[in-house]
Amino acid sequence: MTRLVPGDPAPDFTLTAHDSTTVSLTDLRAAGRHVVVYFYPAAMTPGCTTQACDFRDSLDALAASGFTVVGISKDGVDKLAAFAERDGITFPLLSDPDHAVLEAYGAWGEKTNYGRTSVGTIRSTVVVDPQGVVELAQYNVRAKGHVAKLRKDLGLDQ
Repeated sequence: MTRLVPGDPAPDFTLTAHDSTTVSLTDLRAAGRHVVVYFYPAAMTPGCTTQACDFRDSLDALAASGFTVVGISKDGVDKLAAFAERDGITFPLLSDPDHAVLEAYGAWGEKTNYGRTSVGTIRSTVVVDPQGVVELAQYNVRAKGHVAKLRKDLGLDQ
């Protein structure tokens, strides 16, 4: 599995969002904004809910600093719509059912949880600059406290 590192070109993508719109990385970058692309294992689970709500609660501050947020999982659009409605998620949750984008970003592969090895989504965050270059790539992140760490790593809390 290849993981992205700062300086790599970010793989472009076009996926369906929870509201049935089509969202592409190219369009998100077109506004001259940085894009936080975070990958999570499964909507409606405790850790993924914690992380999504953390991004939701930090959305205004991130937007004011020039960042747009999108979340990507292998979940279907219907499940993502229910997740967004239940938790008031206002940024795009994108469906990648064949995990092609997850794989392109190095967020799909073997992982260990409670001593068991499986293949699936690796909780990850990649920040893409307005030119389409990876600015930051973090893998195996923790759901709780991740947004605060991300803000610190991006120099937004100085």
